[in-house]
Amino acid sequence: MNRREFVKGAGILVASSGVKPGIDNFFMQDAAKTIHIVHTDSNFERERLVRPFGFKGNFLTELWQIVSKTESASGNRAIGVGTQSVLYGDPEIFEAHSEAGGNALMYALTDSALQISKKTPFTTPIDLLDRILPDVMASARKLTGKSEVNVNFLYNALVSVDNAAWLLYAAENKLTDFDSMIPNPYKKALGYHNDKIAVMYQVPYGMPMSELSHAVKNGYFVIKIKTGFPGTQEQMLKGDIERLTQIHNTLKNARTHHTKNGKLIYTIDANARYEKKETVLRYLDHAKKIGAFDQIMLFEEPLSELNEEDVSDTGIRIGADESVHNEKDALRRLQQGYTALVLKGIAKTLSQSMKIAKLAHEHNIPCMCADLTVNPILIDWHKNLAARLAPFPGIGMGMMETNGDMNYVNWKNMVNYHPAAGASWMQVKDGVFELNQDFYKRSGGILEPSRHYQDMFPKRG
Repeated sequence: MNRREFVKGAGILVASSGVKPGIDNFFMQDAAKTIHIVHTDSNFERERLVRPFGFKGNFLTELWQIVSKTESASGNRAIGVGTQSVLYGDPEIFEAHSEAGGNALMYALTDSALQISKKTPFTTPIDLLDRILPDVMASARKLTGKSEVNVNFLYNALVSVDNAAWLLYAAENKLTDFDSMIPNPYKKALGYHNDKIAVMYQVPYGMPMSELSHAVKNGYFVIKIKTGFPGTQEQMLKGDIERLTQIHNTLKNARTHHTKNGKLIYTIDANARYEKKETVLRYLDHAKKIGAFDQIMLFEEPLSELNEEDVSDTGIRIGADESVHNEKDALRRLQQGYTALVLKGIAKTLSQSMKIAKLAHEHNIPCMCADLTVNPILIDWHKNLAARLAPFPGIGMGMMETNGDMNYVNWKNMVNYHPAAGASWMQVKDGVFELNQDFYKRSGGILEPSRHYQDMFPKRG
């Protein structure tokens, strides 16, 4: 069997134009070097948002950018970046504290996780995450005084720690690109090289329709609509229905060359605000009434993770997001009729996302990548993941959300913190990221140092 036949048998050879299997490092064996972290440090920056950002029935006004530094026994150093969102991670913690107070708790958990990592030798970052998670949970309970902390709060706090671990893993094993960093068990699931990624343009509660119209004129064609208005379930549904009508009336005559019928694509994201499937169906009935239903390609996480209703009869692709903490959760959602998995490597760690991507690949379930209003460097961490997933059905390319440019006051300066600032593959053109050979060669710049984040740590000694 030759190399081409082997790769085809592995299920990563595709015929569609613009998608190339990322096989250059497919046969590279996993490194078995044990890594010991001997020194850690952390810091953060507060970044204000242009307007209060609404989802999950509440609003954010700022997001903290967390920076974790690690050093191994062999002298390699790595700096990982994360954006934390307490409202996403655990709405109850967000509600119980001031916004800054909740952020301080999550940052404290990050620092605690770094201390725990010093006691935990590892071979891959996935191994490290699995081993430290129980101790991190114990620390979260102690810090918050809450016996039941949502595990997404932990994952979000661990993003910068996990990213630093991946960079340390690459340095220790002399791995020079993202493809070679992928451990063998996950290579099939992340074996594609898409040349385009559709950008999901997010429409939060308070966005003016003038901004949405301007975005569509600039080529955005996948419109992600935030639902789950504040209030009771009836108040929420009323607000969501009115908002959908407003958006569809604004966009129903818009056209794009990216879809077969020329119409825009809608995705809906409820962030688990709907308590019952019956409420979801009422929302979808309204979408049918106004002529928007056929444009809805995906409904993300409509129900809470405790809701076990089967959604296979909704007539639409339902994606699982917050309720998927691990492979067991993902399987449970698939059994309940969910037909897409939402990856959030920038919210739940790259390590955990790789495991979910592997399970999705094994069950022929498509994945896309959703944002957390992250900074420019994290966009390219996520872009590396989205670029290697199979093209999303009905669109013929990868799909990811990014909305930092419309939400951060300081966005232009934040772009300059990126080591590849100005690269063509960082720019959204006609609603897509165009990924060329330089993107894959440089791995989106994530392995290159950022002077800004380096300068947040004074030199020791």
